[in-house]
Amino acid sequence: MGNNKKRALITGVAGQDGSYLAEYLLENDYDVFGIVRYSTTDSAMNNLKNCKNDIELIESDIQDSTSIRSVIRDVRPHEVYNLAAQSHVGKSFDMPIYTSNVTANSVLVMLDAIRDSNFVTKFYQASTSELFGEVLETPQNENTRFNPRSPYAVSKLYAHYMVKTYRAAYNMFACSGILFNHESPRRGPNFVTQKVCRAAVEISRGNQKNVELGNIDAKRDWGHAKDYVRGMHMILQHRIPDDFVLSTGETRSIRDLLSTAFSYLDLDYRDHYIINPKFYRPADVNFLVGDCTKAKSELGWEHKIGFDDMIHEMIDIYISDTKSDQS
Repeated sequence: MGNNKKRALITGVAGQDGSYLAEYLLENDYDVFGIVRYSTTDSAMNNLKNCKNDIELIESDIQDSTSIRSVIRDVRPHEVYNLAAQSHVGKSFDMPIYTSNVTANSVLVMLDAIRDSNFVTKFYQASTSELFGEVLETPQNENTRFNPRSPYAVSKLYAHYMVKTYRAAYNMFACSGILFNHESPRRGPNFVTQKVCRAAVEISRGNQKNVELGNIDAKRDWGHAKDYVRGMHMILQHRIPDDFVLSTGETRSIRDLLSTAFSYLDLDYRDHYIINPKFYRPADVNFLVGDCTKAKSELGWEHKIGFDDMIHEMIDIYISDTKSDQS
């Protein structure tokens, strides 16, 4: 690795965002280091197939202060991107303590490790539109009041304010990106976009009849992960540390998602879905749509990939990846 390159450390590097970010930073001539858990599975590592040989993977646990301090000391990163979390909103109700430990407390561990190091490191925290929860105004921007509705969102709120606190108290270059929903072919199968796309394909193949869902009238602002990791990088290149909403400004319901995915395969979704009450959350968020005016004006960022193209890509990649199973 070249001595003159910027060094970036990514937590959650094997996830959807982490893998796209690693590829993007490599394209921009970074040395990239990625933290993976000891238990990271081969299927999760598949996201890194395009760049695994070009980055340095470090086994660590973001909840372990000693381990993280050691990583920060050894790597001396110019930029840290914290993308690791228990990020499934529904699962956070089943695992609230684990979600809090991974999603909230680990951020404090990293901020304190950076503060105590003798190297100037910029820090990016992956915040979320789920902070807005039961929304108090529409659309949502950096000044909208937060009203979280899940253990995941509450944990992210703690982390978000800890970033603000360390930035103000210690003059750290610490930033948060309040990212609205973003998807891709690398999205995990338990997320609704991937669940719907895969179900549409399997129904078209005759392998299943229906897809079971909860509230299909919930609306989200969905973009592509590739656009959002580009925004993460732009946030840390800004002249001053600050927080930014990244969004498309467009909203789609899960019903719209069904229509887009199924019609792409010449199917009528109305013939193939079942409402199952077990998929309703104890407290749900019905409507989110972001206002990214600040990111557009100060960073020059905006999304490039549209919703339909994103869903079609997810379907195409799944078909391609599973062709061998059909032969």
